[in-house]
Amino acid sequence: MSTALKDLAEAGQSVWLDDISRDRLRTGNLAELLSTHHVTGVTSNPSIFDKALAEGDAYDLQVHELGVRGVSVGEAVRLLTAYDIRWAADTLRPVYESTEGVDGRVSLEVDPRLARETVRTVAEAKSLWWLVDRPNLMIKIPATVEGLPAITQVLGLGISVNVTLIFSLERYRAVMEAFLEGLELARENGYDLSRIQSVASFFVSRVDSEVDKRLKEIGTPRAEELLGRAAIANARLAYRDYEEVFSSERWKSLAAEGATPQRPLWASTGVKDPAYSDTRYVTELIAPGTVNTMPQATLDATADHGEVTGDTVRAGYDSAQADLDALAEAGVDLADVTRHLEEDGVVKFVDSWESLLGRLTMKLDELS
Repeated sequence: MSTALKDLAEAGQSVWLDDISRDRLRTGNLAELLSTHHVTGVTSNPSIFDKALAEGDAYDLQVHELGVRGVSVGEAVRLLTAYDIRWAADTLRPVYESTEGVDGRVSLEVDPRLARETVRTVAEAKSLWWLVDRPNLMIKIPATVEGLPAITQVLGLGISVNVTLIFSLERYRAVMEAFLEGLELARENGYDLSRIQSVASFFVSRVDSEVDKRLKEIGTPRAEELLGRAAIANARLAYRDYEEVFSSERWKSLAAEGATPQRPLWASTGVKDPAYSDTRYVTELIAPGTVNTMPQATLDATADHGEVTGDTVRAGYDSAQADLDALAEAGVDLADVTRHLEEDGVVKFVDSWESLLGRLTMKLDELS
């Protein structure tokens, strides 16, 4: 086993687990990962809950009781997921306390069907915050155009936010603007800024998957040379933007009142192409003040043979920009890529949500 996960923590990067299930909680696996794998947070999404519900009988008793009560499938989903999130939040509470609220966080996503509806997203975020009722909760809101004002409003209510589905540098800039506006609103509303945390989930592997597909369609020798270079370059330049925004005078005025930066979170870090190293989206994206949320397979691979050599982001800004320029010259429209990925990401989460509702409907009928 390597010391990579410990080394990541020492390099200033937090390791979060991109998975949650009732079995993981009741067996003590999550608690174990805190000590053995340096895990300091958990993220969830509709796909994860759909998978958890499909495996085993961990939810059956609760589903039976909900069915007997005659609750709607929508309410049942929220009650079941909130139960797991509360449990995970309590498990991570010591980390939350020891890091003064920076880590020890658990994320729960708003209904993805609301991704294009600002007002309903805000209402859903407030409802989830009340339902879970844990200070180390983060509400996940997608970085759609309609999601941006919702992010500002929710932060302005003193609620911590995980902004998800960020693919482009342009949208990431808009997310950081929404964060700053949210903290300024929270200050106006009298909230303690030190208690509000946010991360910006910048998706990685999906960018390579889509860009590589287009490069292979182009098929030139130059296009072949650029395979596998888009995602890491894109993420490194996002960190460059992060450094610029969080060194501004505007930010310093908020930091003086206790605010902490919105950390970049590398999401979608599981490697989808077997031709690539299974730890590349970890070891190539190490920088202070970041989070890497890993699926179990990536966490295990990093623990087994990951090699951490310190900061692998900031020295690569020039080469990252050169890679994106070369992709444009080769005929890849990165703006079109990221638009497609956002739309596809919303669709996939909605499909998972609908699958979750369908699966739970069958279980309610079967067990009540």
